[in-house]
Amino acid sequence: MTNINSLENKKIKELIKLQKAGFRKKTGQLLIDGLREIELAISAGVSLIEIFYCPELAKKSLAAKLKSFKIIEVSEAVFRKVIYKENPDGFLALAARKTKTISELKFSKNPLLIVLESVEKPGNLGAILRSAYAAGVDAIILNDPQTDIFNPNVIRSSEGHLFTNQIAIASVSETVKLFNKLGINSLAAATVKSTNYTEADFSGPSAVILGSEAQGLSKEWLKLADKKIKIPMKTGIDSLNVSVSAAIIVFEAIRQRNISKKR
Repeated sequence: MTNINSLENKKIKELIKLQKAGFRKKTGQLLIDGLREIELAISAGVSLIEIFYCPELAKKSLAAKLKSFKIIEVSEAVFRKVIYKENPDGFLALAARKTKTISELKFSKNPLLIVLESVEKPGNLGAILRSAYAAGVDAIILNDPQTDIFNPNVIRSSEGHLFTNQIAIASVSETVKLFNKLGINSLAAATVKSTNYTEADFSGPSAVILGSEAQGLSKEWLKLADKKIKIPMKTGIDSLNVSVSAAIIVFEAIRQRNISKKR
C-alpha cells in the first residue's frame, strides 16, 4: 500500500484539479467521495483507477471488495484537501468517466422516463436521480445540461445513484425521435394551458419533461410535447423546486401504474 502525506505530491495536486468540471472532462476522470457511493459505483460497473483511504477518518476498515483495487493511504490533512464532503468517511475513489448515448439506453416493456432540459444546479440533478432510482424510472435523458453530471455535488445529493441510473445526454430532436419510435407519450411540466398532473394518463409508456430552474421548458419542448401538465398551487407561487416537481409527478405515475396492475 502506497502512503502520501504531502499536499505537494503531484498525484494529490491532480486530484484537487478534478474538483473543476473542465479538468474532469479533459482527463476523462472523476472523484467518488464516500464508501457507499464507491460501492454503488463498483456494483454498477464503473471503472475505478485508485482508492484513497484515510485511516484517521474511516469509520470502517477496508472491505475485501476494495482490496482488489490499488489502495493509497493518505493523511487526514491531504484527504480533507481533496474531498468535497463536509463530513468525510475516509474513502475516495478515482474513476473513469463514462456516459451512455441515447441509442444505448435499455427500456422495459412499459417504460417511464425523465427528461431534464437545461437543469443548472448539481444538487437538484442529484436529488432527481435519487428519486428516479427510488421510483424505478427506466432512464434519465439530459437535454442541454448546464452542469457536469459528474460534479461531486451530483454524486453526493444522489447518494451515489448517479451510477445506478441509466443516463444519456441528447438533443431535444434526438429525444423526440426516440419517443416517436418507441411510442412514448411525452408530458411536459408547464404553467399555462396545462392539465393537472393527476388527470394525465401515465399508465402507458411515458416521459416526464422538466425544464430549468430559472426558465422552465424551451418553446421547442412546449411545442413538441404530447401533453402539458401542471402541479396545482395556491395563488402567489407558480413553480416548485424542479427536484420536488419531478418527485411529485413521477410518484403519481407510479401510483397510477400500480392501480393498473391490480385491475
